[in-house]
Amino acid sequence: MKRRIILKGTLLGLLALTVLWGIVGSGTVPASTAGDQGMYKNLKTFNEILDIIENNYVEEVEPQKVMEGAIQGMIRSLDPHSVYLSPEMYRELQVDTKGVFGGLGIEITMKNDVLTVVSPIEDTPAFIAGIKSDDRIVAIDGKSTQGMNIMEAVQKLRGPKGSEVTISVMREGLVKPKDYPIVRDIIKVRSVKYERMEGDIGYLRISSFNENTFDEVVKALKEMTSNKDPLKGLVVDLRNNPGGLLDQAVYVSDVFLKKGNIVSTKGRIPSSDKSYEARDDGNELSCPMAVLINRGSASASEIVAGALRDNGRALLVGTQTFGKGSVQAVIPLNDGSALKLTTAKYYTPNGTSIQATGILPDILVELIRTDKNGPEEKSAMLREKDLEGHLPGESGDTTDASAEGSSKKQDNQLKYAADLLKSWSVFEGMKTR
Repeated sequence: MKRRIILKGTLLGLLALTVLWGIVGSGTVPASTAGDQGMYKNLKTFNEILDIIENNYVEEVEPQKVMEGAIQGMIRSLDPHSVYLSPEMYRELQVDTKGVFGGLGIEITMKNDVLTVVSPIEDTPAFIAGIKSDDRIVAIDGKSTQGMNIMEAVQKLRGPKGSEVTISVMREGLVKPKDYPIVRDIIKVRSVKYERMEGDIGYLRISSFNENTFDEVVKALKEMTSNKDPLKGLVVDLRNNPGGLLDQAVYVSDVFLKKGNIVSTKGRIPSSDKSYEARDDGNELSCPMAVLINRGSASASEIVAGALRDNGRALLVGTQTFGKGSVQAVIPLNDGSALKLTTAKYYTPNGTSIQATGILPDILVELIRTDKNGPEEKSAMLREKDLEGHLPGESGDTTDASAEGSSKKQDNQLKYAADLLKSWSVFEGMKTR
């Protein structure tokens, strides 16, 4: 088993960081800069407005409510992944990384100020009910979601097992919202599934990156290789994987790499600049690999795809990824609330930022959909560049790549990847003759 690397930071998943703010000096007050003077002026204006509201608004206001509204507005001006978390929201958030919670099983974000589904989690109530990527949730139990932030929505969507919640959805092709009554369940996110396919090709499906993902990947590989003929190829399926913990993405990448950079992060302050390197454990798989990606592959899954591709370890098959190339830190505050703040961008081993651009596959294969509960792929599917206020890509926001034609077999992307690996092994055998 790989020796674990100590990491700090999060992507779509959340890992709390403790940040100590200290002031160390010689007793003299630093000279104010022009920027400081501008900030003081703005704070004075803010206090004036707050005082006017408290004394002149038509009804008595709750200072805490007004302040939280001001904080939310300030954070909303940054990017869609930075958010203020009330104490209740912060407690709710800490549940996510455990991989077990009561709810529906959907990853959500904000698109044009509308609560939008990134992707349903496999085998959950939302997935079974037919919720799809890019569905716009316009109401929860009849209450409009307009003006509701993500964490407020999460609080309303989660609940005890067996309780019901109705979400009203708008999607392409609907003339009015469609109601989905869904019974909540305990969502035990099994992030890894695997099987040994025909022709000694291994299939490893990673649906998210939570605290257990690395251990589950190691177990899956052991099960697929113990007391059996060696694998002739491995397909790693990262389609519709919305991401998760940065450390888990690094550990999983390290499982397949003997050496080389996995990912680096860069921000405004030196502590945000980090680089993570692979270590040779002596038992990495040597068989060819293909990684399946699509528009729903985001964040941590993009790190794995980029690490394996840039190090020449795997070919990427499918379509362009989501393009979330930023890192968030969750900073606890004294009153039990927290600030989830974008603090850095990450870079693949060849130094590329995929923010708002995503990763292009080596072999472009559009999915031909034949199974209503299979992987989702469509031209209108949500990506990072579609989110209002997203951080711009360093080389501009690229247009979507597309491909024409592919096999009409069920899950043609998986079939293509498996056939590619089978052909690869045949070719390697021919070279040794």
